[in-house]
This record gives sequence, C-alpha cells and structure tokens, in this order.
Amino acid sequence: MSYLYVGFAIAAVLFCFLAPAASLAKDQRPKPQDDYVYDVGGKRDPFIPLLTADGRFLQLERSPEEEEESQLKVEGIIYDKYGLSYAIVDSSVVKVGDIIADYQVLKIEENKVAFIREGQIKDVFLQKED
Repeated sequence: MSYLYVGFAIAAVLFCFLAPAASLAKDQRPKPQDDYVYDVGGKRDPFIPLLTADGRFLQLERSPEEEEESQLKVEGIIYDKYGLSYAIVDSSVVKVGDIIADYQVLKIEENKVAFIREGQIKDVFLQKED
C-alpha cells in the first residue's frame, strides 16, 4: 500500500515540473506563415501528381519552348564494350536506363548515345571539339 502512495507522490512531483515546461515550449513556437508562394521557374510544378489514381502515367503538355529545350547534347562518352559504359549528357553523367530530360538512355556506343521517349528512338552523336 505504501508503494502506491510513493508512486502518486512521484507522479505529482513530475507533473509539477513538466507541465510548465510543456506550456512554455508551446508559447515559444514560431507562428506559421499564412502565404506560401511557389515559383515554378519554368519547371513542372512538383505538387501536381504524375500518376492517376489507377497508376497510369500522365502525359504532360509541352510548349514549343520546352520541346526545343529538350534537345540533348552528348559531351563525352566512357565506353567499355565488356562492361558498363557512361555518357556525359547536358553536364550529367548517365548510364543505360537513366532518365534525362524525359528521355531514357537506351544504348551507349563509342560515338553516340541512343535515347528513347514515347516509343521514339533518338540517336545523339558525340560533339567533337573544334
């Protein structure tokens, strides 16, 4: 029976010390901002889902400027006919299977990279330095 009283006493003491600290922390929290503005900066809004409820991929509308911007430039190739090859495309290092600018890397050869998008294959040759 005395253990029960000791337990209540400890709980009361802890409550007296912890309750003011909890209310103090609540008052010191920063107030949330009411207005959030997202600047898309010419890119896709990340808050718009890319998949439908049944799991199908949505095809986004492309403006002529976006189509022109999606031109790929192969800047370098590290080719290994027995292993894994890499390419530098638009300042990014990619390998077969990677996706860049809505294109998937299909094949990397000694002097070109094959990309695929929406069933269309596009070969881009390595740019030679002048």
